[in-house]
Amino acid sequence: MLRLHDTATGTVTEVRFRAPGQASLYVCGPTVYDAPHLGHGRFSLVFDVLRRYLLFTGLEVTYVSNITDIDDNIIERARLRGVEPAELTSSCEAVWWDAMAGLSVLRPDETPHATAYVDAMVETIAELEGRGVTYETSDGIYLEVAKVPGYGLLAHQPLESLRAGARIDAVEEKRSPLDFVLWKKAKPGEPTWSSPWGPGRPGWHTECVAMSLGLLGDGFDIHGGAIDLIFPHHENERAQAVALDRDFAHHWVHNGWVTVDGEKMSKSLGNFTGLDDLLARGGGRAYRLLVLRSHYRSPIEVTPQTVADAEAGLARLDELGRRFSLVALGAGSAPVRRADHPEIDREALDRFTASMDSDLDTPGALSGIFELVRRAHAAADRGEDVGAQRLARTVAVLCGGLGLDLAGPVEEATDPVAGALVQRRDTARERRDWDSADALRDELVGLGWVVEDSPTGTRIRRADASGGDGAPSGT
Repeated sequence: MLRLHDTATGTVTEVRFRAPGQASLYVCGPTVYDAPHLGHGRFSLVFDVLRRYLLFTGLEVTYVSNITDIDDNIIERARLRGVEPAELTSSCEAVWWDAMAGLSVLRPDETPHATAYVDAMVETIAELEGRGVTYETSDGIYLEVAKVPGYGLLAHQPLESLRAGARIDAVEEKRSPLDFVLWKKAKPGEPTWSSPWGPGRPGWHTECVAMSLGLLGDGFDIHGGAIDLIFPHHENERAQAVALDRDFAHHWVHNGWVTVDGEKMSKSLGNFTGLDDLLARGGGRAYRLLVLRSHYRSPIEVTPQTVADAEAGLARLDELGRRFSLVALGAGSAPVRRADHPEIDREALDRFTASMDSDLDTPGALSGIFELVRRAHAAADRGEDVGAQRLARTVAVLCGGLGLDLAGPVEEATDPVAGALVQRRDTARERRDWDSADALRDELVGLGWVVEDSPTGTRIRRADASGGDGAPSGT
């Protein structure tokens, strides 16, 4: 049985799914006004791994992750760039999905956009108003948190403690600094929608309530996101559901931060590293392995050394894939289900599921996988071909369950033109001349080669060769 840490209770508890054989997940997605950073990449990978594992065990999963395409940050960034907010969000969302593809993150089943749910949010706010938990100010409609039983559950602090620690708010008409806006009245030059309270736009905390309950229904199984969303965002989501007498998420799951020199990585602190830079250097699989090596609730430090260590681990996995001619399982585009692979080692599978069921212990699962790698090589060295192949195949299936493909057989370049391009590209990479390396990669692709980066240099194979294209390529 799967056990996960529940933020609401502060304990690791069994996840009891609403419907037998089915799982429902809502994960807060991006606000699309800038390029995604490594922190965004981590939460996306953590919940991609959770989703893939649920599918691996045989559950049917409905996975919803929203796109916030209207808020203060979007409006201000669009103003600075001299473009319409919709133009900004469209371009930034395209960058987001490119980054997710580079990380081999499965697309959500539903990607609701805030602008498409304004009517539903207006209905939600009107119902809250009818229940007497809102009040109006000159700038909007607010929810009065003192009227919501149990406010502060996720933060594990009583209302008075939260109120004492709240920052001073510029809105003097608010009854409490904890009260939050549900509807913002129109300001000159901002996008607006009609409502019973006049033109304006919804507040951020309301969109996920309308989307999650609208798409997943009452009592959905898991609500997830990064740890910085616990308070106030998820607390305020929950407050609205409580005030509406709606059965909200049954389990709250949050992942830890990515840190830089011990500081949380964030746009507001200005210390974030773009995913595009990592992915352009072929680091998508390495970052997935780096995330898997740390428990999802622990902070991780992303440095050249930690990435290099992950690349060394990938090299061990890829060496196994090449030695045993393992075919990539397509983890970048399709989930792997254990029921489809009855031939794998049962004892190793049991150890893997025991680790994953124990609060998604991916470090423990990886430890077992790398032990299988060692055993497979040792068995092959002893001439035990059948047993060695079975162990190697088990590694491929378990890695596939985590969304981590092994690089399969690689066709070395025999074409002298391609060989020369490979050498020039490796030289450019050594000089960190990424523009030249990108151009040479494109030239190889144009000649019909799939380009794969490895710690030992550029490797190529024909685009129609067997073995799959599980590893994102890049410079």
